[in-house]
Amino acid sequence: MGVAIIVEGKNDKSRLKRLLTDDVLLVCTYGSLNTARLEALKKAIDDREIFLFTDNDSSGKKIRAILRDTFPDAEQIYTRRGYAGVEGTPDEYLIQQLEKAGLEEYIVYPPILPTL
Repeated sequence: MGVAIIVEGKNDKSRLKRLLTDDVLLVCTYGSLNTARLEALKKAIDDREIFLFTDNDSSGKKIRAILRDTFPDAEQIYTRRGYAGVEGTPDEYLIQQLEKAGLEEYIVYPPILPTL
């Protein structure tokens, strides 16, 4: 069993892809959810553990509500209000939220630069 994170768009996906190992499946809703799209998500995710990481705005909340109904056992990951969605959230905060969700083993931590 693996891990899947559902995000809204390709920019969210590429932002998280830099911080996670290739073991994590990142899938996008592309902003719209109809029956066919939900079935495609279910098929892609298969039996993986699911995490929902949508923007903290009205459309993100609407998408999260639909996904919560479709994937009731999914874990929720949140970005802070005021950030420009997942794609506009600083890496440090994204890492903090991924750690809070228990995904430490999948995080690719940025190298610590020596101080002079």
